[in-house]
Amino acid sequence: MQSKKGTILSGMRPTGKLHLGNLFGALENWVKLQDEYRCFFCVVDWHALTTAYEDTEDIRDNVKEMVIDWLSCGIDPEKSVIFKQSDVKEHAELHLLLSMITPLSWLERVPTYKEQLKQIEGRNLATYGFLGYPLLQAADILLYKADAVPVGEDQAPHIEFTREVARRANYLYKKPIFPEPATILNEYKVVPGLDNRKMSKSYDNIIEISIPPEKISGKVRMMVTDPGRIRKNDPGNPQICSIYAFHRIFNTAGLSGIEESCRAGAIGCVECKKDLSGWMQNFLAPVYDRRRELENNPRVIDEILEEGREKAVKVARKTMEEVRQAMGV
Repeated sequence: MQSKKGTILSGMRPTGKLHLGNLFGALENWVKLQDEYRCFFCVVDWHALTTAYEDTEDIRDNVKEMVIDWLSCGIDPEKSVIFKQSDVKEHAELHLLLSMITPLSWLERVPTYKEQLKQIEGRNLATYGFLGYPLLQAADILLYKADAVPVGEDQAPHIEFTREVARRANYLYKKPIFPEPATILNEYKVVPGLDNRKMSKSYDNIIEISIPPEKISGKVRMMVTDPGRIRKNDPGNPQICSIYAFHRIFNTAGLSGIEESCRAGAIGCVECKKDLSGWMQNFLAPVYDRRRELENNPRVIDEILEEGREKAVKVARKTMEEVRQAMGV
């Protein structure tokens, strides 16, 4: 696999089937990066335990569902290494060794730590696993000597934390063991949920990537529109309507016409939703067809993960040899 710009590592937690927010917030970017970088895409199943350690019965199934979603959306095992975090034990070893040199205060000041403590209710997150999650993430990245990591803006502090850990290790052991990875901010298309809030599983307002085409119209009918439009011919405000937000993604060719018609009251919300349903069905049909092929041949997923494990282990073992030598263990 030839590298053009360097190595990338990115991952997702297997917490269920992915939704359109994941597609347009991350996966679409990953597909583009495959042709520019040597890519490692990791299903981070250990990370799923940091907030859901009491409920683990679906993790293994979710791993396969996630890989199917990735492949359906264009992640190519011929271009990228696709693997499961727990299949490469070197992730745990590097995490342990880095924990010896990481100040506790660094973990406590990561912005998402306190934010998630407030946001996630009903679970005891006073665990080392939750506090140490950014360090495990840093180990994931540094294990493959990633030159860059594609993330959303909210995850950018985690990459800066990774850079700090890399600098500290290189300084303490007087060897350039790890590169300091750059942050690649994902190009993000705003995808609202059915209720016009951010699309999120926690809000139960998602449209899954795996949705069958015939069910799309039912989801679209549930979408919140401009509350100021009472009658069909009332002038609308597309900027506060979730239907228009979806037209911006799926119907770029007819976008200006939709906006003008809405503002003039020339198109009703029902008609606008029907139009959107057609565009979404056309866009997502190939994704769904590819998913059905993979679901009918589940051994392909096992084979891809095994091949990915073998490739990832080769890189991980080489890195750990350097780390052990530098640390004298």
